Amino acid sequence: MNTLTDTTSTAERLLPFSFIQEAAVRLSGRVRRTELIHSPYFSERLGCPIYFKCENLQRTGSFKIRGALNFMLSQPLEALAGGVVTASAGNHGQGVAFAAHLLGIRATVFMPENTPVQKVNAVHEHGADIVLSGRNFDEARAAAARHLETHEGLFVHPFEDPLVMAGQGTAGLEILDQLPDVDTVIVPIGGGGLISGIAAAIKKKRPSARVIGVETSAAPAVHFSLKRGVIMEAPVTASLADGIAVKRPGESTFGIIRSLVDEVVLVEEEEIAQAIVLLLERNKLLVEGAGAVSLAALLYGQAGCGRGHTVCLLSGGNIDVKTIATVVERGLVAGGRYLKLKVELEDVPGSMAGLAAEIAATKANIYYISHDRRSITLPIGRTEVVIELETRGYAHIREVVDHLEEKGYDVAVLK
Repeated sequence: MNTLTDTTSTAERLLPFSFIQEAAVRLSGRVRRTELIHSPYFSERLGCPIYFKCENLQRTGSFKIRGALNFMLSQPLEALAGGVVTASAGNHGQGVAFAAHLLGIRATVFMPENTPVQKVNAVHEHGADIVLSGRNFDEARAAAARHLETHEGLFVHPFEDPLVMAGQGTAGLEILDQLPDVDTVIVPIGGGGLISGIAAAIKKKRPSARVIGVETSAAPAVHFSLKRGVIMEAPVTASLADGIAVKRPGESTFGIIRSLVDEVVLVEEEEIAQAIVLLLERNKLLVEGAGAVSLAALLYGQAGCGRGHTVCLLSGGNIDVKTIATVVERGLVAGGRYLKLKVELEDVPGSMAGLAAEIAATKANIYYISHDRRSITLPIGRTEVVIELETRGYAHIREVVDHLEEKGYDVAVLK
């Protein structure tokens, strides 16, 4: 069994702490020192001090600019002469494109075909060439590798490079400076570059602090790999957290995670949606799915925060308008803020008005009604109504249903 010294030395070999310190010097004045915001609402709700490290406020909308820029600034000029090439689900591509623009070099970014249009447009606005290829990050990365067989360019790996990890680790140094007595840091995991850098920084300066990683159950590669003790490739399904939907962690990142990360947990899609909505409502922070998984883990009991000051790292805020609309709707459903009912009525004047009056008595708000009297399953003289309501939570939903049933209505709750 590894001792603490063994695991620390393994991590130090894979990512020397000096790399993170040097990255902080290189990036000073070039990337935003993001705010660490205390949340009274979530602190009261969860029973301990909760803070948000707001990487969603970076110029490129995520932490990825740190690693990409540190990697490029560390290269000799001749290595960058042919430009850079990368693969990305969106955020890393923006970081590479922006860093390349700052340094005046060409960038080519391979992205999955289903990448949200907002992320594609953002990469394009920074001047990069874009190639859409594959159904997910791993297939886009394979396309980038084929491209480099016949084209010039230096590959900027999204996570499996010590210079990239060191750049991401500068966020951990900032947390330590902003909150020296931090007890728990909760970090999203995709390929593992972000949590590797942050864990290396946090554990070096404050070894008593816990570092907890969070994956979506739609892409649980690190979670399963830790259980087996070896790197496993896990199937990836569609997820709101597309930015961390990676089939397989890196060799180095997995080694660091095994050595330094205390726990890796999974969250579900509805939990991510609810976290996005609550961050928007309660803290006025717009965060993408991958960025919200850290809060989702706390809200749904996957990462207990009983050890004092807890930081949730909000890794990115690059979410398009269409996805926001979908997420808000799913978040409202998950939070008991939406109710869809089917009610059978007598097909006579006033029956709809009577139903609406009873709903109004419960203080629920009707915003959609569908009225069908032609269904062959209905008896003559009956009509079917589907009503969508705004509600205040699960207790209110129960109150609405109970009230209507007490008044003699046959109510079916629809999913």
